[in-house]
Amino acid sequence: MFSASGNKGFSITFKNGNTVSVQWGPSNYCDPTCDEGRGAAYDAPQKSDAWKSETAEVAAWDKDGNWHNCGGDQVKGWLSPAEVVEFINFAANNKLDIRPCWSEDEDEDEDEDDARAAADEMLSAAESMGLGTDKDLNSDDASNYAAPV
Repeated sequence: MFSASGNKGFSITFKNGNTVSVQWGPSNYCDPTCDEGRGAAYDAPQKSDAWKSETAEVAAWDKDGNWHNCGGDQVKGWLSPAEVVEFINFAANNKLDIRPCWSEDEDEDEDEDDARAAADEMLSAAESMGLGTDKDLNSDDASNYAAPV
């Protein structure tokens, strides 16, 4: 099955149930050839006789609506015409990689790592300024919290 979308792209659904979307509108990861490029108004393609781009953005999903993992994102942008054909051929003839592109656990791990790194940096800076360190913070002596004179 073929579908057109707003004079800026199309999608194709194959016998294996996979659907490929190819888009080249102002909000897609591509290089439109109009003067405004990606900064053009969202509806500019619909107002144009022919909307063109040097590259396009692709995405794919299976019959159950599970999106293909395009290497850490659900879409892959700035593909040449030959790369678009290669992606279409892949989706038409293969099972998609439907592993999540990102997970909440990964985000939480990154947040924890970032927080630890920031805390270590702050402790290091405090030590270099002669301020108390984390072992000093366990003391009941309030003078540990004062800046040196």
